[in-house]
Amino acid sequence: MPALQKVDSGGPHDTSHFISVGRRHYACQHGLRGRPSLTRAAAGLPAAGAYFYLDRHIYIGGQIGYAWGNQNSNLGDNLGEFVQLSNSANGVIGGAHVGYNLQLSQFVIGFEGSVDGTSLSKSINNNSLLGGLFPGNVNVNVSSNVQGSIRGRVGYAWDRILLYATGGVAFAGTNSSVRSNFGPLVSDAGEPLFPGFNGSDSASSTRVGWTVGGGIEYAVTNNWSIRAEYRYSDFGHTTLFAPNSFAIPGIDPIGAFLNRHLVENQVQVGFSYKFDTFAPPAPIVAKY
Repeated sequence: MPALQKVDSGGPHDTSHFISVGRRHYACQHGLRGRPSLTRAAAGLPAAGAYFYLDRHIYIGGQIGYAWGNQNSNLGDNLGEFVQLSNSANGVIGGAHVGYNLQLSQFVIGFEGSVDGTSLSKSINNNSLLGGLFPGNVNVNVSSNVQGSIRGRVGYAWDRILLYATGGVAFAGTNSSVRSNFGPLVSDAGEPLFPGFNGSDSASSTRVGWTVGGGIEYAVTNNWSIRAEYRYSDFGHTTLFAPNSFAIPGIDPIGAFLNRHLVENQVQVGFSYKFDTFAPPAPIVAKY
């Protein structure tokens, strides 16, 4: 402590100035002066100028949004017929997520897993297969009811805002079906040549692809945050063989198949709750 100097402002035995100087020096030396974060902490908010994503933590949350994408399908057979069926599917997508964050200075790295249920589904009717000889149509339906992902996250944080990029492996449960309903083939004179036929084929599979995107997260309190995120996903190709849909009486199977490629865009908003399990212990402050 620096030497105290007497100031003749209050008489020969006035020590109030010495006590005041000593208290100010003690407060500065122990970091007890100018603590605006105390009032913010009492309100459940991060300290001003501090990062919300300090150190490391586990979090869970939920999300909901809108998804749209192209489900490009190719319908063909061994006869060389080939029909392109391109359509856009859209619907609601929502679910839950769990993740882990680690902060290094202003940079945040971590990983996150998510699972979503979706209402993406689309049906297409086409009557150009088989050269249009048979009156009728083919109905193709494609859908994806469940999706998930395991992704890495890297971001930049300041105060209570985190901007991040994310990417990793994506999974999708897909359903495909082909249904045919054709009338009989008749001659120009109206005489029946081949009877009509109908049938259906369907299959479900789990596709593995990739996803990439980014978002922004905002800390409402020390434990709760809200987010907005965009991602693009590609789930690859899948093939459905449809022998029953084109079982023409008296003719060998024509080897009909449906090949599809699913790509998707999604925008979601969500919330997260941060657990303080791995939070560092609170500093010990001397009482006075």
